[in-house]
Amino acid sequence: MNQKAEKPMVTVDIVVFTVKNGDLNILLVKRKFNPFKGKWALPGGFIREKEEIKKAAARELEEETGVSGVYLEQLYTFGEVKRDPRGRVITVAYFALVPDDKFRLRASYDAEDVQFFSTKSLPLLAFDHKEILQYAIERLRNKIQYTNVAWSLLPSAFTLREIQDVYQAIWGRHLDKRNFRKKLLSLGLLRSLKRHKRGSRQRPAQLHSFKSTRPIELKRFF
Repeated sequence: MNQKAEKPMVTVDIVVFTVKNGDLNILLVKRKFNPFKGKWALPGGFIREKEEIKKAAARELEEETGVSGVYLEQLYTFGEVKRDPRGRVITVAYFALVPDDKFRLRASYDAEDVQFFSTKSLPLLAFDHKEILQYAIERLRNKIQYTNVAWSLLPSAFTLREIQDVYQAIWGRHLDKRNFRKKLLSLGLLRSLKRHKRGSRQRPAQLHSFKSTRPIELKRFF
């Protein structure tokens, strides 16, 4: 006997990372409506009919937070039967990487607030977003070991101290400055600029940039 096929709903959720003051942060929105009204969640929403999944992720990110034009990569599909109280909802998760202070955040009509939180001190998250976040952190920790993706968390010109801060924030551990710089420079990813960053107390530090922002696979970093 033929049975009518059920049509589960499909959403996208985006884990947005940035590094602030040497700390890995994630972007969250406070939900204005049920389910989980008043709770913090990953930005995301339902995919429109005939809409490509990645375009849906980019659209939802911009609509809910004002963030656009950033590194965006598909993460994983989460489909536990009871993950959403509205019914059978499958979500395709993405992660995005944003340089600190590049964007002016704004909450959309269906969000009360939007802000970055340290991954070391997060509020209770709606749905299964804690699981999605943990998966994204592990992916990012692995990703920066064999690609040049760190460029997407930095300004166009940066110091070696600043790029070390990015790696330390993601890996969650201190790195020896001398060994880190020796290894990093040996990869041939950076270009030294004829400019320096001046601080109030420290001597000017030379600025660098990535030679390319196209995806490059490396031998394992450490």
